[in-house]
Amino acid sequence: MDLTALAPLLEETARARCTDDPAHDWLHVRRVVANARTIAAAEGADRAVCETAALLHELFNHPKGHPESHRSGEVCAEHARALLREHGAAEHHVEAVGYAIAVHPFSLGVTPTTLEARVLQDADRLDAIGAIGLARCFATCASLRRPFYDPDDPFCDHRAPDDKLWGVDHVYKKLLKLRDGMHTATGRAMAARRNEVIERFMDDLRAEIG
Repeated sequence: MDLTALAPLLEETARARCTDDPAHDWLHVRRVVANARTIAAAEGADRAVCETAALLHELFNHPKGHPESHRSGEVCAEHARALLREHGAAEHHVEAVGYAIAVHPFSLGVTPTTLEARVLQDADRLDAIGAIGLARCFATCASLRRPFYDPDDPFCDHRAPDDKLWGVDHVYKKLLKLRDGMHTATGRAMAARRNEVIERFMDDLRAEIG
C-alpha cells in the first residue's frame, strides 16, 4: 500500500506509543514531520519516505540513562518495519524508512547514505535547537534533576562543558554544534536562524546571572 494512504493508520499508532516526556512526545514528532516535509520538498527527496520516517521515529525509545539507550534507533527501526509490513507497505519503502530511523540518532555519529535518511537527521536535529530546542533542553534538565548551570562558571569560560551535570553546558556540548553537521542546504539555513535564537538567549542569560 502507498505510504501516503497509510498515513492516518500510522499516525494513530505513532501517537499512541509516544511517551509523555516533553522532549520526545507527540508534539516533538509533529514538529519533526513538519521539518522533514519542508526539507524534502526543497531538496527533492521522497517526501512520503521522509514524512513516514519522521512520523515513526519515536515508536520506541529507551529512557535516558538506560544501558541500552544507544540501541534506541535500531530497535525503533525494527518496530517501524514491522508496523509498515503489517499494513502492507512495499518492501522498498519499508527498508527506506527503517534505514532512516536506524541511523538518525545523534549519538551514533552516522552519516547516512540516502538523501531521505539525511533529511530525517536534519529534521530531528532542528528540533533540538532554536526556541523549542532550548525548551526541550531545560525540560530534560528538570526531569533528570540537574541544575540549570554551574554557579561558579555558568558559561564554561574556564572549563570543558559537562552536560551530565549542568543544563546550560548542553548548549556548548551539542546544540551550537548541530548547525555544522546538517546534511542539506535547507537544513543548514534553518539551523542558522535557530542558532541565532540560542545565541541571543545565552547573551541575555549572561546579562541576567552574571
